Amino acid sequence: MPGDIVLLRTGDRVPADLRLLESRELRIDESSLTGESSPVAKQTPPVPENTPLAERRSAAWMSTAICHGSGTGVVVATGMQTEIGRIAQITKAVTDERTPLQKKLNRLGRQLGVIAVAVSTLVAAAGWWLGRPALEMFMTGVSLAVAVVPEGLPAVVTITLALGIRAMIRRRALLRTLSAAETLGSATVICTDKTGTLTQNEMTLREVWLRSGTWSATGTGYDPEGAFEINSPEAGDQQSADLDALLTTGLLCNHAELAREGDRWIAIGEPTEAALLTAAEKALATRPADCKLVREFPFSSARKRMTVLVQGADGTIAHVKGAPEIILERCTRIFDAGVQRELTAEDRSLVSEAYQRFARQGLRTLALARRSLSPDLAEDPDVVESELSLLGVVGILDPPRPEVAGAIALAQDAGIRVLMITGDAAATALTIAGRVGLRAQSAMSGPQLDSLDDAALRAVLDEEVVVSRVTPEHKLRIVSLLQDMGHVVAMTGDGVNDAPALKKADVGIAMGIRGTEVAKGASDMVLIDDNFASIVGAVEEGRRQYDNIQKFVRYLLSSNTGEVTAILINILLGGPLILLPVQILWMNLVTDGVTSVALGLEPVEPGVMERAAINQREPMLDRRSVLTILGLGGYIGIATLLLFQYYLAADDPSALARAQTLAFTGIIVMEKVNVFNFRALRAPLSAVGWWSNRWVTLAVVSMLGLQLAAVYVPFMQRALHTVALSAFDWMVMLAVAVPLLVASETVKRLGWRRRTSTRSAAI
Repeated sequence: MPGDIVLLRTGDRVPADLRLLESRELRIDESSLTGESSPVAKQTPPVPENTPLAERRSAAWMSTAICHGSGTGVVVATGMQTEIGRIAQITKAVTDERTPLQKKLNRLGRQLGVIAVAVSTLVAAAGWWLGRPALEMFMTGVSLAVAVVPEGLPAVVTITLALGIRAMIRRRALLRTLSAAETLGSATVICTDKTGTLTQNEMTLREVWLRSGTWSATGTGYDPEGAFEINSPEAGDQQSADLDALLTTGLLCNHAELAREGDRWIAIGEPTEAALLTAAEKALATRPADCKLVREFPFSSARKRMTVLVQGADGTIAHVKGAPEIILERCTRIFDAGVQRELTAEDRSLVSEAYQRFARQGLRTLALARRSLSPDLAEDPDVVESELSLLGVVGILDPPRPEVAGAIALAQDAGIRVLMITGDAAATALTIAGRVGLRAQSAMSGPQLDSLDDAALRAVLDEEVVVSRVTPEHKLRIVSLLQDMGHVVAMTGDGVNDAPALKKADVGIAMGIRGTEVAKGASDMVLIDDNFASIVGAVEEGRRQYDNIQKFVRYLLSSNTGEVTAILINILLGGPLILLPVQILWMNLVTDGVTSVALGLEPVEPGVMERAAINQREPMLDRRSVLTILGLGGYIGIATLLLFQYYLAADDPSALARAQTLAFTGIIVMEKVNVFNFRALRAPLSAVGWWSNRWVTLAVVSMLGLQLAAVYVPFMQRALHTVALSAFDWMVMLAVAVPLLVASETVKRLGWRRRTSTRSAAI
């Protein structure tokens, strides 16, 4: 109930939103709300309500965890009134919207429905007006309606997307909705978190500044494989003594542990402390024998330092680490070449210059110091943490994933903008952005966003920026405005605070390793390895799926156009039926469907990630594709009609049955040749590989085998009204079909050479 007093202790989970009455070194992990993993020290002075959650020091939030200290607080909210509840309400208010593919297919379906009714009505009316039996023309009209509409399209789309789920697993992405991959392929903006997605979420000590010189460390993450390299080797022995002293302090002023999990090392405890522990392992530094922890003064945001008192053979020593500017002002001596001496003004200047240089490099800085304590010295923090001897300054990096820079460059080449939205500080975000290849030149914080109206924020989002210190409302607002600007938005997230934006985005992408169940539940896709490069791989897979859907739509429509053209012109010429209704149904329901599914299994087309992002405002069939469909379909229809008329003119009692069989079989042969025209939308078959999709080859061979059975097996002859054909007849049909492929390949090859030359000139 609101008003209850709650005692907070280490290890507890906060049961409700609290206002702190008293705080004793209280540190709370708010990563489930803020998205950042660093625990926050809590104090009792109140702060303004519009302050970001991560910066509110006088409140504790439901479902966060106490990692250090104790305190008391009064409950101010429960249930849906808490911050967790507020996020749940925002998430619930976000409605699901149709994907770009669903919108395009719905539009295409309506258009084809109108065309089917118009064509079938026109043909049936024309035939009846020319004296054909009404029932015959009605059946023909119905068959034509079936021919115009690719009735296998929903099944083929579903099968293609379902098979794409397996392909996405190989790219380390798990789909929660069937159309997520295709929608991701249409993405124009990817809003991504920083920690763990662009970076490895593994702190690594990179640089060490000592008064006697500097060191650089090799290796990444928490793997102790690596070494320290001396940047000024002329002072090697003395530097080694100073480095050993610094790393020993880092080892003792530390609660982290390293553990091996499979083939990788993981940190148990604070990432920064784990980085110091790993560095000590690399330098083979060890804990002094017979040392005993006597007392600890823990880190807090007010103190910005941590101290442990260790008793050993040399007496009691205070080991201190913390923010360089805080530690430096408490030091009076410095370690230099194995000895301690007075800290001079010049020394202070060099120390300041060192940690500022590390900060500009995007490194997190820590200073380490120690002090030998006399037995009669009071164990008071202000007393113990004074007159310290400075050991040195370290620079720690959360390194970018090695593959991220290439993935971002690939995304940008593909016309996809990458926007970093993080709960981290602006300076850190900008540094990491530059390191991974983002073009951002400025950063905007959450409070700055609050001061902008929608029009001003749209203008900002058109620029190259990173967004830091954001709340759930900020993320949701950014996604909504990007969508209003016409973008297809993919959004990554891992915390409860990301859920509203994940649900609102066209594709919500949750982290599989560090993501909360709430984030995963609101997402469309889960990254198994939390890696941004996997998102770009999934974009490529999504584009492949969209291309393949376009391929079989165009293939089906070009084939159906050929059928409609042949039937319509033949009826207008007053000839007998060129194709019987049962034959039309055989072509559309049997032979075309299997071939279309095989097209859905085409591998990714060369250059797919060099094209601009898919424009969601463009229809499924643009002007170029319509001309292609009409050209190929027109050839199929006219060639079929010519075959029919040629054999119909023969002086033979069975000329009509033979001509109908030739037309029926010839159009199927041309359609099976035509499928190779749609194995790639832009590249010639030589670039794609003639046999790279064995399923198309298998489908073509099997469907031609079925047609052989339709022509030569007696019971199928009776069902489909066919007669046996000679070898010469097959040669004629093949000769008519080959130009269909040759012409299309010639056009593609010319266009491919032109595009290749343009890319080469640009390089």
